[in-house]
Amino acid sequence: MNGAIHHVEIYVSDLKKSIEFWEWLLTEKFSYMVYQKWDCGVSYKFGESYIVLVQTEDKYLVNNFNRKNTGLNHLAFHCDSKSFIDTLTAELKERNVNILYSDRHPYAGGEDYYAVFFEDPDRIKVEVVAEDK
Repeated sequence: MNGAIHHVEIYVSDLKKSIEFWEWLLTEKFSYMVYQKWDCGVSYKFGESYIVLVQTEDKYLVNNFNRKNTGLNHLAFHCDSKSFIDTLTAELKERNVNILYSDRHPYAGGEDYYAVFFEDPDRIKVEVVAEDK
């Protein structure tokens, strides 16, 4: 397991909104489980890796996240079929989640790259890629 990701920690501007978004995606659409919860955070575990959401302290909220700045650009997840992408896309639209590159969806990553790109409440880009080519 040398080199495997242990965890990713994301500071969020509104923990409640972020939990609503990420918990649905991670636990209902993927096989993550709630791992830990505390007053200002939560973590979701999948295998040996986990994703942590932490409420940003008030004094740091003045600096809004922008994925074009130095730092995290996006998180990308595997899925096992194009139909998963299609169903997920429909559900994201029902939830009024911003679908990125909608004019090129589902081939925004190229003609052999079937995926959906969207944003979390802080505008962190999330990508889900189908593995059946």
